Amino acid sequence: MGVGAPSVALADDSRREQPPGLVWDWSAATLGAIYALPGAVVILSDRSRGLALALGVLPAAIVGLMPKRRGRLAIIVLGTAIGVPMLIGGVLADVPVLAVAAIAGLGVGSALLAARVRLGGVAMTLSLPMVGVGLSYPGLGKAAGIAGLMVLGSIFGCAVSMFWPEHAAPAPPAAGSKPTLGYGVRLGAAGATAAAIGFLLDLEHVGWACAAALLVMRPTAEMQRLRSVGRILAVAIGALAAIALVRLSPAAWVYSLAAIAALAACGATHRSRWYVTPSFTTFLVFLLLLYSRPQDAASRFNERLLETLLGVGIAYAFGLGLPSLAQRRRRRSDQPS
Repeated sequence: MGVGAPSVALADDSRREQPPGLVWDWSAATLGAIYALPGAVVILSDRSRGLALALGVLPAAIVGLMPKRRGRLAIIVLGTAIGVPMLIGGVLADVPVLAVAAIAGLGVGSALLAARVRLGGVAMTLSLPMVGVGLSYPGLGKAAGIAGLMVLGSIFGCAVSMFWPEHAAPAPPAAGSKPTLGYGVRLGAAGATAAAIGFLLDLEHVGWACAAALLVMRPTAEMQRLRSVGRILAVAIGALAAIALVRLSPAAWVYSLAAIAALAACGATHRSRWYVTPSFTTFLVFLLLLYSRPQDAASRFNERLLETLLGVGIAYAFGLGLPSLAQRRRRRSDQPS
C-alpha cells in the first residue's frame, strides 16, 4: 500500500499554497498516536491483526484535523475513497485485460471529474491509485477485508477527532490549473502501462508499480518532479527502518510502540510539501510483511524499490517526457523554414 496524499486530499496539489518542506504539528502527532492505540493493543497478542488495524487508521492520520467538527466527516469520506477502490482493484485483478482497460478509462474519467468538481480531486489523486493498490490483493475476500479495515479505521478516527476542539480555518488554497483531457489520457496510460507490465511479468505485487505511477503523476511538472523524488526516498527510508527493526527480533511491545510512532509522525507531517507520507505507510507495510519472516527482508526491499522505480519511471515518461517532446515539436513547427 502506498497511500500518500498530504493534508486533506480533497483538492489537487496544484491548487494549494506551497507549505514548508517539512511540517511538524504536535497536536496532530498526539491525535495520530491515539488513532494507533487499538492496533497497538492488539499487536501485544496478535502482531498480524494489530499491524493490519494500524494500517486501517492511516486515512484518518493522513487527512489531518478539519477546523470544524462537521468537516471532520471527511475522514470517513477519505477512508471510503481508499477502501472501496482497493476492493474494486482486487476484483479487477482476476481479469488482467479488464483491469488494464479499467485503469486507463478511470484515469481519463477521474481527470475530467477533477476539472469540474472538488471531490474529483480525490478520485484522481487518491481513489484511482488505490484501484492500482488493489491489484496486489486479487479476489473479493482478501480485498474486502483490507477495504473494510480502511473504512472502519476511518470511522474510528472520525469519532476520536470529534473530541478535539474546533479551530480557525487556514487560508483557502490558491487556484491552480485544472487537469485537461490530454492529462487524463496520459494518466490512464501511465497506470495501465504499469499494470500491464506487472501482469505480464507476473509480479507478486502487481499494484505497487501501478500505484507508484498514479500517486506521483500530477498536472504540474514541478509537483510531479517533487513527488517522484520524494516517493523513491520515502519508500527506501521506510523499508530500511522496518528491516532494521524486524532484524532485532524485538518483543511485541516494541512493535506496538513502532506503530504508535509511525502514525503519530504520519499525522504530524501530513501538511508537509515534501512527500514524506510513503515512508510511514511503507514502514507499517514492511513490518506486517516481515515480522514473521525477517529472512525475506532483502528480497522484499528489492521488490518494493524496483517496482517503485518502475512506476515513477513510467509516470515520468507519460507525465513529463511526452509533454516535453510535444512542446519541442511545436516549437520546431513554429520556426520559419
